[in-house]
Amino acid sequence: MDILLTNDDGIQAYGLRALYRALRSAGHSVTVVAPLTQQSAVGHAVTLSMPLRVKSVREDGFAGYGISGTPVDAVKIALSTLLETPPEVIVSGINAGANVGVDILYSGTVSAATEGALAGLPALAVSVDHFHPEDLRDQARWTASFIDGTQWERLPRRRVLNLNFPACPLDQSLGLRVCPQTQAVYQDEYIRRHDPRDSEYFWLTGQIPPERVQPGTDRALLSEGCVTLTPLCFDFTDAALLEQTRALAGAWESGDRSV
Repeated sequence: MDILLTNDDGIQAYGLRALYRALRSAGHSVTVVAPLTQQSAVGHAVTLSMPLRVKSVREDGFAGYGISGTPVDAVKIALSTLLETPPEVIVSGINAGANVGVDILYSGTVSAATEGALAGLPALAVSVDHFHPEDLRDQARWTASFIDGTQWERLPRRRVLNLNFPACPLDQSLGLRVCPQTQAVYQDEYIRRHDPRDSEYFWLTGQIPPERVQPGTDRALLSEGCVTLTPLCFDFTDAALLEQTRALAGAWESGDRSV
């Protein structure tokens, strides 16, 4: 299978390298096109105001292209310019840090997979619930096996499968659970500090409060030790609110503010 592999942690990231080796060992043809630098939480950003640079990276049994832009830039230039033929699947990851709930809006990992899905390709985003993973070989092999065992042609177009591994060793996990994303959002906090010249700066932190996480959703199950899989689509239309919005729009046009 021809696979386009990307990420948002950068082309040097351990998770991408582990997945590259596992996919190659499983017999897949893998082309890596990924950001040169860390691009976490850039969402679906696209570079418009400056040129992109492409650097060939070859080292220690690894080959790929590093892009001086965002994860979505990497996918766009791969599909439109760098690849002679479209890949059969696009895979983004393995990301250091889970991508669950509202993370899917912030995540460069998920956005890279989404860009592939928007181009009509089967797409998989892969993350692990740990910011400093030391060994992802088992997760990478599991992902390669999952890719082999998935009937991609049966999935609707313009969908992303969002896969997350728990922080524990894979052999201690509670297995795969297909689940919805949590609707709980982050409680943000900015740490106030001063630099060596005594100028103030702020550093974003925060968490999704555990008490707000619905049971059976991705964040809850991942914290319990499950591998989670959530199918994503990107039609943001609130279908249930369409008729009410039409009524409101009619009232606004007529000047009736009582609706």
